[in-house]
Amino acid sequence: MYIEAVPNRGSPPAILLRESFRENGRVGKRTLANLSDWPTPLVEGFRTLLKGGVAVAAEGIRIRRALPHGHAAAVLGTMRVIGLDRLLGKPIDKRLVPLAIALIASRLISPASKLATARDLAADTAGSSLGRLLELGAVDESELYRALDWLGARQAAIETALARRHLKNGALVLYDVSSSWLEGRCCELARFGYSRDGKKGKLQIVYGLLCAADGCPSGGRSVRRQHRRPDDAVDTNRQAQRALRLVARRAGRRPRHDHQRPH
Repeated sequence: MYIEAVPNRGSPPAILLRESFRENGRVGKRTLANLSDWPTPLVEGFRTLLKGGVAVAAEGIRIRRALPHGHAAAVLGTMRVIGLDRLLGKPIDKRLVPLAIALIASRLISPASKLATARDLAADTAGSSLGRLLELGAVDESELYRALDWLGARQAAIETALARRHLKNGALVLYDVSSSWLEGRCCELARFGYSRDGKKGKLQIVYGLLCAADGCPSGGRSVRRQHRRPDDAVDTNRQAQRALRLVARRAGRRPRHDHQRPH
């Protein structure tokens, strides 16, 4: 049996309960009941039952909370496909890996301070399903900083693994530097100097990024030196380039560099 809506010229369509049958090698259908007088929710519930589903009254479903899910699942799925989660390592404290993955994913989904990120991940104040997908439970900012410390200690090993995967002997390596301004006065990487964003009186962080020819990052470093004039940024490039060369050396590569001016 099935429900069919039959057009009825200028009037509302007729809602009919029908069944199919076969007679003399031909398929036919017969009408069992006219459901046109039924309310639409009742018709749709009956349709669900006929398809083998479970019909629930509208007042029987109460949505208490709905977390955004699609973007979190897409980011986590991509990280697992490219094997980023496996590059992080296997610490003694097993909680550090999902926390580190959550930190990386959060920079793409909803970049914020560590305090705000902890709130977005915690079950009671979650802003998405990311924390639930990683089974984090309660999260506080001190845990996130502990995960960052672990990632910092693992940086050389992670960059070496990326270099081995993406750099080849004689390959072209792309390198550039950029900067960001920040609030506060306690970041040990920040310095006063020329601001590419035009933010006078703000501390700046200059960082360099090393990429393979296809644009895949394989290493990064912060640059402590700051400059007052845009032309002096060439010296900053040289300073960061020397540090970034270490990534390729650890992997036993000999890349050639394509030096670009920062923008």
